[in-house]
Amino acid sequence: MNEEIDIIALQKGDEKAYQDLVKVFSKPIFNTCFYILQNREEAEDVTQDVFVIVYQSISFFKGDSKLSTWIYRIAINKCQELLRYKKRKKRFGIHIPIFGSSIEIKAEAPDEILHQEERKKIFYSAISKLPENQQIAYTLYNMEELSYHEIAEAMNLSLSAIESLIFRSKQNLRKLLAEYYEINEQ
Repeated sequence: MNEEIDIIALQKGDEKAYQDLVKVFSKPIFNTCFYILQNREEAEDVTQDVFVIVYQSISFFKGDSKLSTWIYRIAINKCQELLRYKKRKKRFGIHIPIFGSSIEIKAEAPDEILHQEERKKIFYSAISKLPENQQIAYTLYNMEELSYHEIAEAMNLSLSAIESLIFRSKQNLRKLLAEYYEINEQ
């Protein structure tokens, strides 16, 4: 990820520096939010919120970590906040769909499109059943390709905790997906 964003210019309120920041980080932050929330509209909203927060609080960025790590931390916090809110609402009987909209897939045959969509839903459903920290660590590592060190900084956990979370998330996904395919083969 490009870390050549002028932090000093950002802290001075330079509009061009902010536009550069959004250009560099909007897609990876949206992807992270989408993988965690599994809903395109919610991911778009949270991504916008993240950049508003970055704009409003860039003066508090001390440079103790990489700028990308700080932004990912904000994104993770906003996603967790939304997930907690949705869980509270769900307890009171409001149905919240797991999958808002599908990702566009380019395939030759309609049956292949349906098959790919089904596999995605199964996979995302399995990810959504992981404990929250496993979900986030797995997403940042496998889908955003962050290093263990970057994930540890973003999640404010030790390196060994991240290694453990990713290892357990892979084990749990294997079990969940194996269970699904065993049930559907019968």
